[in-house]
Amino acid sequence: MDGVTVSVLGALAALVVAIVLILKKVQPTYAMLIGAVAGGLIGGAGLTGTVNYIISGTQGIVSAIIRIVTAGILAGALIESGAAERIAEAIMNKLGAKRCLIAITLATWVLTAVGVFGDVACITVAPIALQMAKRAGYHKMGVLMAQLGAVRAGNVMSPNPNAIAAAEGFGLPLTSIIAVGIIPAVAALIVTSLLAYHLRMRGTEIADSDVNMVSGKDLPPLWAALTGPVVTIAILLLRPLAGITIDPLIALPVGGIVGTIAMGKTRDMGHYFTAGLAKMSGVAMLLIGTGALAGIISNSSLKDVIISFIETLGLPGFMLAPIAGMLMGAATASATAGTTLASQIFGPTVVASGVAPLAAAAMTHASCFVFDGLPHGSFFHVSAGGVNMQISERLKLLGYEAINGLAMLAVSTLVFGVFHVLG
Repeated sequence: MDGVTVSVLGALAALVVAIVLILKKVQPTYAMLIGAVAGGLIGGAGLTGTVNYIISGTQGIVSAIIRIVTAGILAGALIESGAAERIAEAIMNKLGAKRCLIAITLATWVLTAVGVFGDVACITVAPIALQMAKRAGYHKMGVLMAQLGAVRAGNVMSPNPNAIAAAEGFGLPLTSIIAVGIIPAVAALIVTSLLAYHLRMRGTEIADSDVNMVSGKDLPPLWAALTGPVVTIAILLLRPLAGITIDPLIALPVGGIVGTIAMGKTRDMGHYFTAGLAKMSGVAMLLIGTGALAGIISNSSLKDVIISFIETLGLPGFMLAPIAGMLMGAATASATAGTTLASQIFGPTVVASGVAPLAAAAMTHASCFVFDGLPHGSFFHVSAGGVNMQISERLKLLGYEAINGLAMLAVSTLVFGVFHVLG
């Protein structure tokens, strides 16, 4: 590697080109790769240096990609077997229409927390959520806000790809990332409930055509549906409880397999594997593009500029973690990509400033959810489609999503940065 430092202009160009291409509907992986190449060339790295930085960046996240791919076994089993739908249905039916916003929030949160992708959780919960909200006389904005906030509360304390990326970036156990995510998750649930209630009569009314009867397909019993997530969590907890370390690469697939057996769906296991791989392949490919961007930005002077800006404002060093997470989450409109970039690029500097690795990871991870739902990301469009919401109306929720994310950022920063709970 030639040791040439990419200029700030090059790093910014990499991000801008990637964002513009994504907005132009270019596949995000290619958009970020093209952005990385453009940034390297504009930043003065030359062809050879640019390629070397891109390769080194992607090499740095290979282990995260492998773990995310194996996590597809659990995700495939939960989604394809009907386990996710059963869990959501049980929560919604238990609380009833009078408490439908709380039910929608809890159902979406639980599904995301046990390992279901946020967009899948929204799509799974949406049909019954619309039915219950219509009976209660509520409108779409309140329903979707309940889901959007719950997804973030679940993601920050789940074995989903964003948490795996945080664990990899800071060299920490996944269980530790999940544990420190509980505090911002509680904050997100409280704020979500308040915002959803505030918006319950805002926006478009739920029409008869929006309400589809929930399918009467054969769903597994609740205990069997919960077996996979429970087994996974139990295996991961062996490390803090008994000193037995079992990597998520093993724990997540085992949970999916045991859950499949418990549901009596052994003959469908091959299908669940295939479906899970298909769902995770998109994330894996996204991370390749993310790694390419990370290779360019981490070898640029952008990090030094941001650090200097923080010092000029008189902010403490630990503030680099939440600021980096928020910026990278906004740039990629993805909590997974944002966490990966922030961890890989800024993580070592935050830790070198004296912040405990777990505290740095907690603040970085939580802050990636402030702007991860912007329109150049897929979650923005998938979540709107789940409740048949027009894009113009979906845009009105961005400010409320940011409030939710800022609450997570603020709580995490206060607990782990200001009060030094983790040292």
